[in-house]
Amino acid sequence: MHNYKLFDIHTHIWPDRLAPAACRNLGAFYNFPIEGEGTVSDLTESSLKNGVSGVLMLSVATNAKQVPAVNAGAAAAVDAMREAGLNAYAFAGFHQDCVNADEIVENAVSLGLSGFKLHPDIQGADIDDERFFPLYRECESRGLPLYFHMGDCRPQYRFSEIRRLIRIKEKFPALVTVAAHLGSYTAWEDSYMLKDIPNTLYDTSSALWAMSAGRAGELIHMLGVSRCMFGTDYPVKTADTEIALFEALELTDEERRRIAYDNAAAFLKF
Repeated sequence: MHNYKLFDIHTHIWPDRLAPAACRNLGAFYNFPIEGEGTVSDLTESSLKNGVSGVLMLSVATNAKQVPAVNAGAAAAVDAMREAGLNAYAFAGFHQDCVNADEIVENAVSLGLSGFKLHPDIQGADIDDERFFPLYRECESRGLPLYFHMGDCRPQYRFSEIRRLIRIKEKFPALVTVAAHLGSYTAWEDSYMLKDIPNTLYDTSSALWAMSAGRAGELIHMLGVSRCMFGTDYPVKTADTEIALFEALELTDEERRRIAYDNAAAFLKF
């Protein structure tokens, strides 16, 4: 067992009745195997068994009507995981067809949700689509962070190219953002563009298995150890798999502690 604290900054779950189909669809969409079951109970068990003290659960809404139920479910999942002993948090979902961003943000805050997550590949919208701007404006003014799925080299899924994140930061400079998958899931040739983007953090989810440990270490140091956080992308990967990959990185003890836990604690303020 590792001898440092771990917080998993990137996880997903669904209601038990929907989780099997959601996992199958996710695996088919990205053409990779799914290790976890995608349920609150499985995430909780996997995390605690592997010494993960807490998780951030990220919501995804595939249509506007779904948003209220998705966000209420996220809040309920947090309660269940905390009862089981996990230091759990969740980000709300939002869809580009929502027309009441202020109400959705207010509701998310009232539910105890800590920010918002967008998954442009699944939602079918560019992250710099102006339909998202009311959400960005609300989050910037309230100090709420935005979490983006980032990067995809497939021609039909260019919704989260790094240039789009740069455009967002030019329009909303105070907006705190997290670029998942070390900022460029499979589009690694563009990673150099991430170096100087302000107010932006990164996670290791769905990245460590896609490159060598040496390349991952280089990328983490380029982005800045203080800006990177450990994540599994559960249920894509489970904690045991990702911890083994994380352990293979050439990091100092202090760097490993910061990425594994301290940066997430500072980000979520726990």
